[in-house]
Amino acid sequence: MKSKVYIETYGCQMNVADSEVVASILNDAGYSATEEIAEADLILINTCSIRDNAEQRIWGRLKSLGHLRRKNKQLKIGVIGCMAERLKEDLLEREKLVDIVVGPDAYRQLPQLVAEAGSGHKAVNVLLSREETYGDISPVRLDKNGVSSFVSIMRGCNNMCAYCVVPYVRGAERSRDPHSVIREVTELFEAGYREVTLLGQNVDSYNWKGDNTALGFPELLERVASINPLLRVRFSTSHPKDMSDELLNAMARHENICRHIHLPAQSGSTRILKLMNREYSREWYMERVESIRRILPGTAISTDMITGFCTETDEDHRASLSLMEWAGFDFAYMFMYSERPGTRAARKLKDDVPEKVKAERLSEMISLQNRLSAKSKKADIGRVFEVLAEGRSKRSSDFLSGRTSQNKVVVFPAGDFKKGDYVSVLIERATSATLLGTVK
Repeated sequence: MKSKVYIETYGCQMNVADSEVVASILNDAGYSATEEIAEADLILINTCSIRDNAEQRIWGRLKSLGHLRRKNKQLKIGVIGCMAERLKEDLLEREKLVDIVVGPDAYRQLPQLVAEAGSGHKAVNVLLSREETYGDISPVRLDKNGVSSFVSIMRGCNNMCAYCVVPYVRGAERSRDPHSVIREVTELFEAGYREVTLLGQNVDSYNWKGDNTALGFPELLERVASINPLLRVRFSTSHPKDMSDELLNAMARHENICRHIHLPAQSGSTRILKLMNREYSREWYMERVESIRRILPGTAISTDMITGFCTETDEDHRASLSLMEWAGFDFAYMFMYSERPGTRAARKLKDDVPEKVKAERLSEMISLQNRLSAKSKKADIGRVFEVLAEGRSKRSSDFLSGRTSQNKVVVFPAGDFKKGDYVSVLIERATSATLLGTVK
């Protein structure tokens, strides 16, 4: 009988993909994934370090698992991912909550480390790699929806944004062999999946070299889109400094490449962008948005914004608000600046914006984005969209829920349709989070 592993995932889509790689590695070592934490012999928490509150959540979660350890003396608990890389041995020493600590590039060693922990030793491997991409591993799909999935095309990051820990916890950028990407996506399509999201910290800088050839992201994206016209293709995340018209034109050539681009701005102030080491100006960002609008009309654009970064003034804040208003973002992830130890900002800049001011600015930013999102959804009323059904609506089994190419959630009467079907839906009304329509 196989031992059972329970994997709990926090943070970004990359962590979701990593958890599926981990499940595959452990499956080969005799562990089956379980959705019931109480029956697990091994619990792994896949962690995020992007903000302090993300780490505090993990500490709280680890403490809450104590009752399971008391019931099962053989239970082993491990922390994997970015927080494991950042805190290393501290995780093992603090209140004896953890038996295993494994960084993002050491997942192949998990079976040995679990065995080491089973013999009574603390097990740690947080070595970063310049080669590891896990490209040869077929992930175990933990999300049971069977319609959409994530496929990692690269690991690490070479952009040293002043506020960000990612280069320190995920290492240098390396691209995955395109043949393994195509193989994985093809297997997903043949298994019934109808949507994939290609993942990288900066997909635009994907650059694979081998077989005497070099392949960039536009070419890879087109190869994936060409697998089958019934396969929708998304990607995340783009960096404004690297997003090219070549990529936008590649998207325009394939209807099944979704018309949604996540383009993190972080700030609308060129001065703050320079302090952040983002390597573009406000004007450059606006020009990229204009190119998207010109080459791909009707494309939804979402963004990330940070408020209260070091030395940010009211004028800088207003510049961020005016950029958001100008771009008319369909959606945005918005955060107060959280200083992360070891980053360039922590070493060289003073976190001098009061928390109260940060909170006020964030509130103003959220209020603006709520208006922009509502305006975006209202503009969709009366239009017909092709929706990929992802499953039953949470509120009623008589309705299906899915997303448009622009990544907007739509709820519509189920009729004889099922998840995985493409359905033409006329949008009749909108709530703050959802479009509602009837089958056309």
